[in-house]
Amino acid sequence: MKCPFCGGAESRVKDSRDIGDAIHRRRECEQCKGRFSTYERVEKFHLMVIKQDQRREAFDRQKLYVGIRKACEKRPLPAGEVEKAVEEIEQELYRFGKQEIPSDVIGELVMEHLRQMDKIAYIRFASVYRSFGDVETMFEEMQKLLNREKPDSPPPDHMAVSTEAEIYQADDF
Repeated sequence: MKCPFCGGAESRVKDSRDIGDAIHRRRECEQCKGRFSTYERVEKFHLMVIKQDQRREAFDRQKLYVGIRKACEKRPLPAGEVEKAVEEIEQELYRFGKQEIPSDVIGELVMEHLRQMDKIAYIRFASVYRSFGDVETMFEEMQKLLNREKPDSPPPDHMAVSTEAEIYQADDF
């Protein structure tokens, strides 16, 4: 394993942990003593993503990670929370047992994980993923999110118009 700092070829494993379908190894370079992490995974069949225009593209774990990380940027989430979400989503995709997965299935899995992790990150991701055309559409999504968090209240018969003061009273804003 090459050291990312000096390029040295020799490193020593300092710690090893099983993290589901991978092994996380903490390594130390023999030359520069720099420490870095590696992940060892079983090679599985390659997932293909079916895009909206029916193109096929290889599943890219890094692309998933970057998208979730951008949505969670500057949010008070514990270290490793994004990596954990990516790991769980990838495991769910493989559990489907299919080599080809529609992109909207992946998007909905990401939305569900973000909704549980952080409401602001969820709205950020939703605004790009669902391509909100205007503020009203985004506001409707926020109302759905807030209504979903109140299991005791019955679902609204119609969309109630809220005052600006009511909107800013929500704990998540």
